[in-house]
Amino acid sequence: MQTSRIRRSAAGLAGAILCLAGAGALAKPVKPAHHPPPMQTYSDNEVVEQASHFFSTGAKDLSQVIKKVLKEKGDPVAIIRGEEAGGAIAFGLRYGHGELVVKGAPVREIYWQGPSIGFDIGANAVKTFILVYGLPNAAALYQRFPGVDGSLYFIGGFGVNYLQRGSITLAPVRFGVGWRQGIALNYLNFSPTKRLNPF
Repeated sequence: MQTSRIRRSAAGLAGAILCLAGAGALAKPVKPAHHPPPMQTYSDNEVVEQASHFFSTGAKDLSQVIKKVLKEKGDPVAIIRGEEAGGAIAFGLRYGHGELVVKGAPVREIYWQGPSIGFDIGANAVKTFILVYGLPNAAALYQRFPGVDGSLYFIGGFGVNYLQRGSITLAPVRFGVGWRQGIALNYLNFSPTKRLNPF
């Protein structure tokens, strides 16, 4: 008899605990994980319009370069407009400065720098219009982006090649004096402030 009472009491106590736990779960529902909304993209027309306004020259050649990138990569989520300078004799350096433009967000200043090594020779001072793909947020841009081998495309005074890190791809379109050509291992390192160290 005493054993039966103990069992009944234990069962009642367990039931009360389960009820309280259930009530607590109802009182404090688990919140779903917060996922920021995906970044808005720029349409083909917006990209062409911005690029044409930025370069203000070579409409036909520029259009062909931009169309090639849009066909291969689609609509970008961000655009970087800026200028860069550099030079190389086998080993080279490149420094740039511009502004990162994202829909619905303030314009940010951005800097980039990087080395190259290989069959690369020349010097340049160019305007650079970079299409950005797969960027989850602006801060994700502050890292090194290696060049993609064999991605150089050049027509008229305009050139484009691809840089990639994980799911993020950059397509810098360049136009200016002394376009550098060649085969080189390179990367660009982006930062929110100016840096002299290219590495």
